[in-house]
Amino acid sequence: MSTEYPDFRLGNVLATSFTGTLSERCGNPIERIPTAQRLVDWLAVYGLAVQMCTTTQFNRARELREAIHAAATAAAIGSAPPASAIQVINDCSAAGKAAAFLTHGGKRIWKLGSTSSVEDALSVIAADAISILAGERDGKLALCASPSCQAAFFDTSQSRTRRWCDMGTCGNKEKKARFVAKRRGKARAGE
Repeated sequence: MSTEYPDFRLGNVLATSFTGTLSERCGNPIERIPTAQRLVDWLAVYGLAVQMCTTTQFNRARELREAIHAAATAAAIGSAPPASAIQVINDCSAAGKAAAFLTHGGKRIWKLGSTSSVEDALSVIAADAISILAGERDGKLALCASPSCQAAFFDTSQSRTRRWCDMGTCGNKEKKARFVAKRRGKARAGE
């Protein structure tokens, strides 16, 4: 019997996609990596394949996820990131042995060795978070406009006015709610 888990919400920014493995944080939270194996699966989707994940590594991954979320949320509202979050991000960044490679197309990719560990994968995620939080990348951190979500995301739209962490989920849900409210308003006006 296989267990069904919520689909991964895949984005173009590794660090904020990782924080998105816990969504609807201000509503009914949806945990997308509830087990160590599910974390291994998520890492593989992002090209950070590891063979296994211990309970300690799994707990560290969730700690990193929450540290990135706290730091990104603070940055999005113009506050200083919590010192404890910065410490976790820095520690995870320093703990890995991943290598950055330049592709022929001029993009940076990360490679893990054949015996890579979860710590190696987490170091890549932490390094990505550092590049965003340090302002090294073109874009800005923002918070999802959905009251039940409020996820931090990295807005790379040309105008930097994106409102939703994911248009396919939060954006569509909010548009549908507005549509239903508008229809109800018209129905009441016609009574």
